[in-house]
Amino acid sequence: MTLRQFECFVAVAEEGSFTRAARRVGISQPSLSQHIRGLEAELGGLLFDRLPRSVSLTPAGRTLLPEARVAVRAVERGWQNARSVLALEAGELEIATVLSLAVGLLPRHIRVWHERHPNVAIRLHEFRHRVLLEDAVEQGVADFALGPRPVRRWDGPLEVVGWEEFVLVSPSSEPLARRRSITLDDVRDRDWVLYHPDHGLAGVVEEVCRQAGFRPRGTVRTSQAEGAVRLAAAGLGIALVPDNIVLRELDCAVLRVEPHLVREVAVYARAPWSPTAEAFVEVLRAEARPLPPGAQIVHL
Repeated sequence: MTLRQFECFVAVAEEGSFTRAARRVGISQPSLSQHIRGLEAELGGLLFDRLPRSVSLTPAGRTLLPEARVAVRAVERGWQNARSVLALEAGELEIATVLSLAVGLLPRHIRVWHERHPNVAIRLHEFRHRVLLEDAVEQGVADFALGPRPVRRWDGPLEVVGWEEFVLVSPSSEPLARRRSITLDDVRDRDWVLYHPDHGLAGVVEEVCRQAGFRPRGTVRTSQAEGAVRLAAAGLGIALVPDNIVLRELDCAVLRVEPHLVREVAVYARAPWSPTAEAFVEVLRAEARPLPPGAQIVHL
């Protein structure tokens, strides 16, 4: 087996077409087909079902794909790491994260990174749910992940580098807005802006409300945390969101919950940190804040 065979295999699997895959890897279609046939001959079976207008993975192909991706990404990372050291950190750093952190926590860290390392671009891979994020990192999609602490056992490097606090957003006219802090029991009878079930924050809302002894009554569901903020500001219900996504210029009330509801934020990867990844993790460490006293950690 050769790296070029793996590159061609991954390209065909992801593109669903020999023609598009050949264009992606920069070779002719006959040459790509030859690489695939050589790989199949070495394995002793077909990796793709050839259909009239597309291709699909066989069971053997589906089994090989995650490891092939890891192999291709490992070589790419090795090349980038060497370039990073030799060329004083030039290239690209790929970060996988969840949507709320991509718009809330990460921008200020990327700004610091760009000031320190202007020659290294950032590429974000954003996911709606922490489970999808963990799956992607295990399959070698990015250099590392920034997200909620993994629930599953993690064998690679993992470090908690911060936390995000959940707050309640309501219209400015909400009577509770005059109070410095509230409890979830204070809003048990309010209407709520909820999330679609496949959104990572849906489970957070359900769990914190369950622990408070009630089930939130939803008026609308959204697939975006930023959308939940705007819907709440418009008077459609209370929304639970990370505080770092609430825009200051938005006309709404931000209600702090007692005890503070926080979720740990971690960085983790399948393989040891590359020099570039280690440098970015150091940016995160430098701005880490201590947890508020008595904070309630949400493990979702």
